[in-house]
Formats: sequence, structure tokens, C-alpha cells
Amino acid sequence: MTINKNIIKNLRNEYGDAFYLLDSEQFEKNYLELKNAFSEIYSNFNIAYSYKTNYTPKLCKIVNELGGYAEVVSEMEAELAIKCGVKPERIIWNGPIKNPDKLKEYLHMGVTVNMDSIEEAEYIQKLAEGTEKTLNVGIRCNYDVKDGVISRFGFDIYSEEFKKVLDIATHTTNLHFVNFQCHFAKRQVEYWPARAKGMLELLDRINIIPERIDIGGGIFGKMPDFLKEQFSSEIPGYKKYAKSAATVFTEYFNDKKIKPELIIEPGSALVGDCMKFVGTVKTVKNVRGKYIASVLGSQKNISMTGVNPPMEVIHMGRTTKDYKDLDMVGFTCIEGDVLYKNYNGKLALDDVIVISNCGSYSLVMKPPFILPNFPVLDICGEKIEVIKRAEIFEDIFHTFNF
Repeated sequence: MTINKNIIKNLRNEYGDAFYLLDSEQFEKNYLELKNAFSEIYSNFNIAYSYKTNYTPKLCKIVNELGGYAEVVSEMEAELAIKCGVKPERIIWNGPIKNPDKLKEYLHMGVTVNMDSIEEAEYIQKLAEGTEKTLNVGIRCNYDVKDGVISRFGFDIYSEEFKKVLDIATHTTNLHFVNFQCHFAKRQVEYWPARAKGMLELLDRINIIPERIDIGGGIFGKMPDFLKEQFSSEIPGYKKYAKSAATVFTEYFNDKKIKPELIIEPGSALVGDCMKFVGTVKTVKNVRGKYIASVLGSQKNISMTGVNPPMEVIHMGRTTKDYKDLDMVGFTCIEGDVLYKNYNGKLALDDVIVISNCGSYSLVMKPPFILPNFPVLDICGEKIEVIKRAEIFEDIFHTFNF
């Protein structure tokens, strides 16, 4: 659907002056494109979608329908996956802290739990020894990929703790060791070969090939050149990531009978460009020579800091004025709530700003601070689908005692 003045006018009349626009068709296209990029190089490949990035149920269901895994980091997300129809054996539970009761419940259902601490491993060992069910486990691995960061997740693969957890995973009755997993924060493609090589060097050293090898997420999503230019590093496409990591696996397993499933955990790479935020200009003032426009919306709605997001201004009919270096700020009482710095162009009260590339860590991290959260509308095709209604007072306060 093409976003224009008439469409915005109709949407505002029905849904208010601020809302998200979701493009679920673009999400599906991104998923298939990314999967094909890796599969063309290493055929036994799959995607585990990072729920935490944007856990809109419609997106989670699309991943499940396309045969992907659910990568979750909490019991809330695990429950969401089940509610979206994901079979337990297609759920991968990462995260440093897991509720013991829920951990037991989901292990018994068949969820794969990637162990992140010795305490967690020992607890799971006791669970396995007290049940006749087979429990699926993996191990989160931590090693140097030369990115200058010591990740806080997983076990140092050269430590005694790692040896102990590996022994628990591979020698405890009723434990089924499924995979190794890793997580590294930096998205630059130059670190991806080291991720892959680090895992394969581990296999050589311990002489174990698991069913799956999960090298985590951290892939830049698609973005327009205007946004790319604001980053200090290259923003590569899917194929470059695939070539950097999947090629390592293809070369290593080329002459081997066993070819484990290679998994990655993308979030932003799939959903970043699939959501827009629409806000309305409510006030414009001059403060000591600086023009400031207040918008019904917040930086928390777009989850971008340090860059100006891709933005379109749609004039809704009032007389506009030319502005130079105008800041567009949010409705909150926080000084740093700035959506766009130093805007140059025409603007009027009641104009609409449409901010693109805000599908990652926006909807899921926007707290109901000052105002309830805005609705989410899917704009695929010519029909509007309400994915999430606008929140109201009762949604926020029904858990409080008055």
C-alpha cells in the first residue's frame, strides 16, 4: 500500500494521530532471501528468528509456517511460541537466567535449552536424573572472534566449567545433546568467519559433531543509503554474510559424512525495514533561536539513537513554513527524546512524519511511559489489518492494586 495524504487522513480518523505500519509481506521476502543466501552455499541451513527483536505474533507465525525455529530468551517468549503454534522441538531457549519451574516445564515439553551457566547445567542434570523423559540441551560457547569485546554469554570453551558442562550434556542419562550455540554483539561482517571457525576448531578439539551448530545473530538489516551513510562501518547484504560464514562450513564438511544443521538467529536483518512509525506534529516553537517541533511519538517508538532515521514529512493541508535545523522531539518529559535532529524543509502543525526502518527493538522495548502504546496496523495489499489495538488505561493499570 502506498502511503499518501489520503491514506494517512483515513488512518488517523480511525486509529488516532500515532500508529505503527507493519509490512508482513516484506518480512516474508526478507526471510526467504536470507535463507536462500545461506542455503545456496551450505544446504543444511535454517533460521531461528529472534523473538526479542519484534515478537509480533503474525511475524512469529510466518517464521513457523516457513519452517524456521523460534529463538526465545524467556518463558514469556517460549509461551508465545507455543501459542503461535510452534512445536516445542522447534523452540530454542537462550538467555542467561531461566525460571526453574518454567525451565522444567519446557524441557519436559521438548524445548531445546542452551545452558548458559554451571548452576543451570547442574539443575538440568538433576532434572534429567529424576525423569524418564529425554530432555534436549545445548551449550552456549564463548571464544575470541577478535572483535575487542568479551561477551557475557556462554562458557569459555577452554575452561574447566566448559569441560564439566560438556560432560553433563553428553554423559547424563536422559539428556540429549543437540547443539553448540554462540552469541557475539558486533554486526560487522568481518567477524563472521571467526564465529564459524571458532565453532569448527572446537569440534576438532573435542571430536564431537552435534546435530546443530548455531552461530547466533547480529546481521544488519536492509536500509536506504541515507541511513547507511551514518554508520562508520560497511552495511553488507545477506549474501556477504552468507559467504563469510557458510563457506567456512561448506569447506569443512565437504568430505565428511555428517553435515550438521547450521543455524543463525537474525532479528533486525528480517524485521528492521518492515515497520514504519507514523506521528503527528503538535507544536512548533522557537527556543533561544532553535526551532523545536513536538510530535505525538517518541524516540522509544523508533529505537534509533545517534542517527537520523529515514523520514518522510506528509503535509496535511495547513500553511507550511520553511525551517532550518529544526529538531523533532517526542511527547515525553525526557530531554533526550529526539526523533530527528536538524530537519531542513517545510513543516506545519498537524503534518505527519513517517519514520521507516523501525521494526527492531521498538515495539517490544517501548514502555507505557506517560501514554499507553499505539496501535499496529498491517498494510499489506489494499486491506488494513489491526495487528495490535491501541492500549488504554485499563491495559496498563489492571495489575495494580488501588
